[in-house]
Amino acid sequence: MPVLLQLDSSADLTTSVSRAVTATFVDAWRGLGDDQRVVRRDLHADPLPHLADASLHWPPRLRSADARPPQDAERLQQQIIDELLGADAVVIGAPMYNYSLPSTLKAWIDYIHVPGVTAPFDVPSQPMAGRPAVIISSRGGIYDDGSANAGWDHTVPPLQIILGDALGMEVSVITVSRTLSAVVPGLAAEAGRAAEELAAAHRQAAEAAAAMASR
Repeated sequence: MPVLLQLDSSADLTTSVSRAVTATFVDAWRGLGDDQRVVRRDLHADPLPHLADASLHWPPRLRSADARPPQDAERLQQQIIDELLGADAVVIGAPMYNYSLPSTLKAWIDYIHVPGVTAPFDVPSQPMAGRPAVIISSRGGIYDDGSANAGWDHTVPPLQIILGDALGMEVSVITVSRTLSAVVPGLAAEAGRAAEELAAAHRQAAEAAAAMASR
């Protein structure tokens, strides 16, 4: 039974673009067959606490002898890691907040990126290697090559590094920009382009989910 892990992190529970596009992906995933399962974690509605102790960045064998992380924090981290390891594919809604990740999504990264467990360190551990991860990132402004804000996207690159380089997953990215064109006067002229990008993102999300049927 194929399992999709769906992560949403937008603080906007009603009009979020990233949530809308992850929903399109999930609908297409479910359409692949009755056995397609979805495990959803809403990182805004049910936020993870920040790591309770620095030693949780490491597995027990690599911690200092005096490390005593809270047991409930260890159990929660293991639950989050097991949730990831149990997924055949991952879709992440990652809106740009202040040119970076929502803090709720960053907290999730801190839980699952454990050298020697989910990423290579003292052992070549990379249990998620080869599994697909789709990042759906929305941003209010313009970040095209050559634009004034080109290079200011610090939302997608960290996810590509952690999921792709460290965990070895096959990462693909769907972006939607100009999402504030309907509310920011200076972006009003971009409304047509924004609509085109949103339609393309929904199409790409459905296609990405459908393509997983052949994996």
